[in-house]
Amino acid sequence: MNGKVLLVDDELHITRNLEKVIPWSMLGLEITGSAKNGVEALELLEAEPADLVLCDIRMPVMDGLELVRNIRERGIRCDVIMLSGYQDFSYTRSAIQYGVKDYILKPIPYDELTGVIARVMSEQRSKRSQDREDRRKLQRIIDMANEKLMYDVLMDYTDLTPDHWLMAGQEQLIGEPQYSLIVFDIDAGSADARDWREWPDKERKIWNFAVCNVLRETLHNEGLQHAVIQMRDGEWSVLLQLGRMDELPVLTEAEREERHGLQVVRRTEQLLEAVLLNAKLRLHAGIYRKVAAMNELSEAYKTVQRGMQLSTDLQPIALYGSELPCVFEAGRTLWDIAERLIGAMKRGDASGVGVEQRRIAEQLRQAGGGAEGRLKPLLHFLALHLMRELKEADLLSRAQEEALWRKMDSRFGVKDLFAAIQQASNEGVARSTDKRGHSELQMAQAKQYIDRHLFRDLGVEETATYVGLSTSHFSLLFKSAYGETFIEYVTRQRMETAKSLLEESNKSVAQIAKEVGYSERRYFTKVFMKYAGQNPTDYRMALQGVETPVQVNDEQDEER
Repeated sequence: MNGKVLLVDDELHITRNLEKVIPWSMLGLEITGSAKNGVEALELLEAEPADLVLCDIRMPVMDGLELVRNIRERGIRCDVIMLSGYQDFSYTRSAIQYGVKDYILKPIPYDELTGVIARVMSEQRSKRSQDREDRRKLQRIIDMANEKLMYDVLMDYTDLTPDHWLMAGQEQLIGEPQYSLIVFDIDAGSADARDWREWPDKERKIWNFAVCNVLRETLHNEGLQHAVIQMRDGEWSVLLQLGRMDELPVLTEAEREERHGLQVVRRTEQLLEAVLLNAKLRLHAGIYRKVAAMNELSEAYKTVQRGMQLSTDLQPIALYGSELPCVFEAGRTLWDIAERLIGAMKRGDASGVGVEQRRIAEQLRQAGGGAEGRLKPLLHFLALHLMRELKEADLLSRAQEEALWRKMDSRFGVKDLFAAIQQASNEGVARSTDKRGHSELQMAQAKQYIDRHLFRDLGVEETATYVGLSTSHFSLLFKSAYGETFIEYVTRQRMETAKSLLEESNKSVAQIAKEVGYSERRYFTKVFMKYAGQNPTDYRMALQGVETPVQVNDEQDEER
């Protein structure tokens, strides 16, 4: 793609010579027009922006310096090379003040001018390339921060209100139907997953990471706004920002829902194929049938996860979200019991575990002779779900896991399934009780580790690994111990440290941003403004008793 050049000179023979003598094509440029004065040039620039302007200084109506001043005041992005027959230093000084790239005296030395144009355009292309790279890095930083936040949103760990300081400018998305949710899961009980179950933990972690990368890269190549979050071993959530469905006002709610489902199914098919091709493992997917607002995502995730776990006819892709058929009624009851059972185990509540075990037994008793045919598949899925949750919470040893998998792989009835659930839950609550004191020590170690590494990009996965826990279990324990999520705690500590540095040091805002773990000042400023109610510069000025400007936007703050 060629750059565009505008020639501005009131002497027609000069513009004609410039058109003919300079090797524009070789320089990757094309002339888009010429003007006799500054007024004509501004009109042309407003109609068609140029990358480079070659401009005489002395012209009628509006001279070159006035033209450059107008270009800068109007925010027109282009480089300017001035041409003049005058060797008056005052012209050069004024040109420099307006950011003119170079100043060529007439008669024009065309070889020299060609070299200057080549240098200016090379600098411009390098700057654009660097700007693209900076935007890419900034976007990735924002994406990573969003993924950490969205994990807490999906797990219902964080409070989502418009004035929550952690939203950092995203509060307008809370109530808008903004996301499509897809849950990818390995069928842990299938024959295809037998190799996966036998992999050591280290190999599973590498594979989980690889699947995340495949999903991210595929969505990135499609140009979609997205977040990919690993929820637990062998399960991921993908959030797509596909826009508002009310762009189709003539459709009924049912028609919108159907069209949305078809769009997301096509994307899901592509993602499943990409994982199979690159990670060599077959997954299945559940799609939330509707577009969900941010504050609806936790319930949407639970709906899809429950539907996938309780479905006795597992399809590669299934949609969930509308009223479930009555065949799932018993399953929903068992699911609710299982969720309470898992919660009691994680708390080390042996009494609560006993209550939920008796409720499962009562469901089986009420089913009577139909339990074997109707409840056995559901009980099988609940046993698998229970095992995976115990594994994620580090409440199941490797030996116990392997023993339970052997039982699950063999043929046995409802009573045996219930016995396996009892055994797993009893062992889980006992292990949880034993680990309670140890968990407090782990959280203290995690807090110390976070405080020591605030200066760099620090993820929940890294911190969880440091204290020997899975990400999901670590997140649960951390929220329970400190009353806020990992990302809330990290961000709060960084902001408080930044406030202290702004008050007690003379370091620049960019330096402080790096010291508290933000490689991009713009993103640091955005978070700080949401947290403190002022941008960093105004915050420092207020502490020093200096009157702050009436209003300064992010871009202006970046320039100061």
